[in-house]
Amino acid sequence: MAGFRTFLKSGHAPTLFASFIYFTFSCCIWVMNGAMAPFISEAYALSPAQKGVMLSIPIFAGAFMRFPLGLLAQYIGRKRATLVEMVLIIVALLFGYFFVRSYNSLLAMCGLLGIAGASFGVALSLGSGSFPPRYKCLAMGLVGAGNVGTAVSVLVAPALAQHYGWQTVYGIAAIAML
Repeated sequence: MAGFRTFLKSGHAPTLFASFIYFTFSCCIWVMNGAMAPFISEAYALSPAQKGVMLSIPIFAGAFMRFPLGLLAQYIGRKRATLVEMVLIIVALLFGYFFVRSYNSLLAMCGLLGIAGASFGVALSLGSGSFPPRYKCLAMGLVGAGNVGTAVSVLVAPALAQHYGWQTVYGIAAIAML
């Protein structure tokens, strides 16, 4: 345990923790449509192909948005880029809460939710950036454990959707992100 304390003292532990929370929540949002799929499918009578498209768009969008977010982080800094991304994720969630009324608007929201999937590079470099080279891998691993957010989404979102309605879950997530 003394080794872990030495690790924490070697860098900025609050940034490491904040990066973990940011990455966890981003992963949670990124896959939220998968957790909500039964409810969304029922609401719009989606075919299996439509469900597949709905689930794949955030994944593709997240992959494509990593490069622009990385550039943004390079020019304005990792902390500011994180804040910009969080605001954009809130916009995506609010769009889901207020404006999704058809399959087409659902697909637009799916693209916006992909922003959350772009958090990998910024979260990992933010969390490890304040640690010396000998501890960077450990810091990245701890932040990377935030992918547990995918499981959190599947555990929490359906219960909330069943109780409050599926679109309300996006509103609750926006409040939580705020």
